[in-house]
Amino acid sequence: MKVLILSCNTGGGHNSAARAVAEEIRRHGDQAEVLDYLCLAGKGVSRLVGDGYVQVVKKAPRIFGVVYQIGMLVSRLMKKSPVYYANGRMAKYLNAYLEEHPADAVVMPHLYPAETITYMKRKGMSLPLTVAVMTDYTCIPFWEETDCDYYVIPHEKLRKGIVRRGLPDEKLLAFGIPVSHACQLNMSKEEARQRLGLDDSKKYLLLAGGSMGASGLVRIAALLLGMLSEEEHLIIICGSNQKVEKHLRGKYENCREVTLVGYTKRMPMYLKACDVVFTKPGGLTSTEAAVVNVPIVHIKPIPGCETENRKFFCKYGMSISGKTSLGQAVHGIRLLHDKEKAGKMMEAQRKTIPADAAGKLYCFLKEKCADK
Repeated sequence: MKVLILSCNTGGGHNSAARAVAEEIRRHGDQAEVLDYLCLAGKGVSRLVGDGYVQVVKKAPRIFGVVYQIGMLVSRLMKKSPVYYANGRMAKYLNAYLEEHPADAVVMPHLYPAETITYMKRKGMSLPLTVAVMTDYTCIPFWEETDCDYYVIPHEKLRKGIVRRGLPDEKLLAFGIPVSHACQLNMSKEEARQRLGLDDSKKYLLLAGGSMGASGLVRIAALLLGMLSEEEHLIIICGSNQKVEKHLRGKYENCREVTLVGYTKRMPMYLKACDVVFTKPGGLTSTEAAVVNVPIVHIKPIPGCETENRKFFCKYGMSISGKTSLGQAVHGIRLLHDKEKAGKMMEAQRKTIPADAAGKLYCFLKEKCADK
């Protein structure tokens, strides 16, 4: 079986899901290729779209939130959005690529290639099995105008809302959000700390900014440091936001209570090693933390889908948050010392979040491709 996985560089979650699916397929001896599909039109196009998205999110998150709400309105009022027609222009590039590199299935953890696939279908272009993967705990604008063969959704509890938005119930597969196999490794907290060179006698708070980092890290970090005892330590993972990392290193480079980490590929190990994680409510980051099974404090979300992610996690007892940075810091410190509350949160995570989404998707693809 050969699977083409199409992603896009608008935030790291989509790419993380793509890599998780590819990892699972390759673990079973089948072929998987992960492709930034906008590169088919040229690397400049990919950079323009990806960098533009990231800059808006970093510098003007409120504007992003307004655009998201406009998208929801357009999604309700128009049969086909400008997003559909923009991505339809990628059809000739993707069609040519598939003719030269045939695949048994195409998996898309991003809306944009799903829009392109829909355009191709309507133009009568030949396609293999097509499966979209939603990476947020909500139905973001414009999914309902796509026409893939199947849709992997994050949770069964979201099914009714997604069907109301217009996607056919029979196409929805409630497998969960695919995460790296490393998140499921049976490793103890002590072993994770040993591998990371951490002192096992301390309690650790992990402050993670996600793939793009988050300026809110600066305020949360300052608040937490004012609340830590001698037995507690703060680890800050800045993501790829070099500006925030530089600022934090300038403040805390020589601070014994802080360990600073830039971009890392060992996120599951840091999650396993810590006692409480503070993170923005990205779909992938939140799912990884829940699968690793660590108490979560959700910090300020990027308005839009992250707001919905936080609502979902808090509703089912899988995380806690606060209206302000101070409130979030206080909740986190309390959670660090409340074993009963932390235990209940971790139990809710185990009951609610599927840990083997990538495996379920692999089995589904294998079965469907074998039937052809």
